[in-house]
Formats: sequence, structure tokens, C-alpha cells
Amino acid sequence: MKTTFSRRDFLRTSALTGSAFLLLPSAKLAFAYEANNKLNLAGIGVGGQGRSNLDNFSGLGVNFVGLCDVDTKRAGDIYQKHPQAKAFQDFRRMLDEMEKQIDAVLVATPDHTHAVAAVAAMKRGKHIYCEKPLTRTVHEARMMRLTAREHNVVTQMGNQGSAENGLRRAVELVWGGAVGEVREAHVWFDGGNGPMKRPTDQPQVPETLAWDLWLGPAAERPYNPCYLPASWRGWRAFGSGIVGDFGCHTGNLMFRALRLEQLWNPPAGAKLKQIVIRVEAKPSEADQEGYPTSMVAVVDLPARGELPPVKLTLYAKDKPSEGLMLGHPRGGWGDLLVGSKGSIYSDCPWNTRFVLLPKEQFQSVKAGPPQTLPVANGHHREWVEACKGNGKTFSGFEIGGPLTELMQLVNLASLVEGPIEFDTLSGKVLNSKPAAALIHRPYRKGWSL
Repeated sequence: MKTTFSRRDFLRTSALTGSAFLLLPSAKLAFAYEANNKLNLAGIGVGGQGRSNLDNFSGLGVNFVGLCDVDTKRAGDIYQKHPQAKAFQDFRRMLDEMEKQIDAVLVATPDHTHAVAAVAAMKRGKHIYCEKPLTRTVHEARMMRLTAREHNVVTQMGNQGSAENGLRRAVELVWGGAVGEVREAHVWFDGGNGPMKRPTDQPQVPETLAWDLWLGPAAERPYNPCYLPASWRGWRAFGSGIVGDFGCHTGNLMFRALRLEQLWNPPAGAKLKQIVIRVEAKPSEADQEGYPTSMVAVVDLPARGELPPVKLTLYAKDKPSEGLMLGHPRGGWGDLLVGSKGSIYSDCPWNTRFVLLPKEQFQSVKAGPPQTLPVANGHHREWVEACKGNGKTFSGFEIGGPLTELMQLVNLASLVEGPIEFDTLSGKVLNSKPAAALIHRPYRKGWSL
């Protein structure tokens, strides 16, 4: 499935800026950085999306010390561009050999190897910038969040729209009550994926590709060019489909504005034994190999303190009723919150712009209330500075982990009959053995979290 927008489109048309949200690391784990010190960075998966991340880190006080990619040909120009960095094909070897030289790690591999790479680095005390979706499975997303907390490292998920002032302002307006009490939300993606069928031919593996390392923790299967370099996202074994791919972008406003992270990280003293969300998906087809051509999923989200329960509907290729738009054009992409006083809508996949509906009712609202979230100075810069002990990140794993869990629960629900009930505190499915079996997946020998 080919989407209309790409991250390159976003980076070309939008100025990346950032702000603060997560706790600072301790002085000890901040490596006693000063503002003008270089951050020694290693990159994993530098031949694909990683190359644009490296470009964004360049000039931000970063020293590239190690670069890793399973395909030496595809990453060859990156190695030439940064000759001072030692090149590897296996990130495990890089972490073992260069542990004392590395301060922080970029993870930009396909989804199925995000967790094994990032967790291995965090256990060594390394700060992590990880592309979205944070992981391919619900359990992996939870382990990323918990590992980051245990080792007190600085983290950032690569949903770059988090650094845009449009998103931050929209979140503030919802927090300030501009649209009233929100009990209904809709998030839609302009496309689906469609079923996949495994190929039967077995072409020779390219000499420059370490296929076994590309598979990583995924189950063994023969090499085929239908999986890579850029087509892995539609396969369940490796990617997360349109919902995983853009859920952490297009659902970002909804998740933050409704403070849904509190369902995973309840306030201290809440003393809750369970927090249960209910997810039911209606896919065009249930496919073990790929993702649905289209899908509608309904998620029932409980109250968060004084905030009321919310019914969230997600759509892949399908769209919500035009009647919800209050006369405004319905875009191909959407993040819509329906409140008691009006609605807020973003038609941008990265939530970088928004409109309050009905428009005639909100002509002057954008001017107030006063802005409280800081204006961002760059999604990548924010992480680099936080790693040095300066400020905080806005899209750390406290947010990225739960947001990814939610989107992967929707993907999971597309494979089972009926609704699933999921306890956000324990990370367990309460009512469905088939769904419970999909929370995690077996890893091949030699791979673990």
C-alpha cells in the first residue's frame, strides 16, 4: 500500500521544532554533559529512514561513532559520508565492542527489530531515539517503556509532528476546555493495506545483505525482495500496516489532548487494580500475513480522573460520517475530537495544523488562552539537548509506549472475533485466549528483550 504522504514530505514542508515533557535523567546517567559537549551517537538501520535522521542530527553537537546496517550496499554512501564512524552489520556486535564509546543510539530499522535493538542499548544505559511505531507488538512497546524507566535514560519516539506548535496549541485548547467535554473521537487514515500472500520462489540473497540479521527475532523464512528494502510494512511479521505506521502521527493530537497516557501511567496514589479498555475491530478481511484492505475499529476508553469516558473510532481507508464535520470539508486523513461546545479537527497526517468547528463559532479562540507548552526548537535537537542534561523530551516512551500499544491493540483486534478487553496496568488481555496469544510473539534463538 502506497500512502500519499511520506516523512520526507513532512520534513520538506514543515519546520521541525520541539518541547519538554519527560523527566530528566539523573546527573550520573547524564554523563555529566555540558551544553557544548559532543554526544557520541551510534546509528542502527542507517541505510533507510536512518539516513534522514542522521542528517537531522548533524550540526546539533553530535559525534557519529558507530553506524550499523544489514545491507552494506544500501548503506554504503552513509559510511562514506561519515568515515570516522566504525561500520557494522550486527548491532549486537557494535554495542559489545563500542559500549564505552557510545552515549546514545538511533534505532531506525524496520518495526520488528526496534525493540530488541533499543532494549539492548537501554540496558547498557544508552539514550534512545527510536522511529515510530515504537514496536511491532503490544508487549514490546510495554517493555520499551519499562526499560527506559528502569535505566533512567532519555528517550524520543520519531513522531516529528510532536515538535510542531500547531499540535501543541491544539492540545492546549482542548485542555483549556475550548471544545468542552470530549466523549467522542475519530482518527482516520487515507488507505489500507490488503491481504498478503507469501511468495513461493526463493531467489538468491544479495551478497551485500545479511538476511539472517535482517530477520532478527522474526521467524525464519526464505529471502525475497517482496519484503525489502521498503515493502516490509504491509507484512505482519515485520511491519505494522497503515494503523501502526501513521497511528503514532495521526492519532497524536487525540492521545495527548485526552490525556490517554494516564490509562497506562495513572497518577500516584490512584491505587487502581485494573484499567480496562475495550477494542473491537471490523476488518474487510482477517489476514495472518498482512493487514486489512479497510477496517473500522471502536475503542472504549474509561475515565481519566475528572475526564469522561471516550469512544474512539479508528478507520483504515473507511471514513467517518460527513455530518460530524459541521460543514467543514472532510479530508483523506483526520483526527477529530467531538466536544460538548464544538469540535477540533486536524486534516494533516502529522497533526501540524487544526481548525475549530463550527468555524464561525471560533473566530477568535486561537488567540487564547495563553500558551503554556513551550515553543519547540526541533524534535531531534530536543532529544540531543536532553541527552546532554538540558531540558526534556516531549515524545518520550512514557507517551510513545502507550500510544504504540493502543495502535497495536487495534491491529491485534483485526485478527480475532469479537471485542477484546485489555488491562493497561498488567498488559494482559482478560477475555480472549486467541488475543492474549498475540500480545507477544516467539523470538528466534539468539534474540531476546
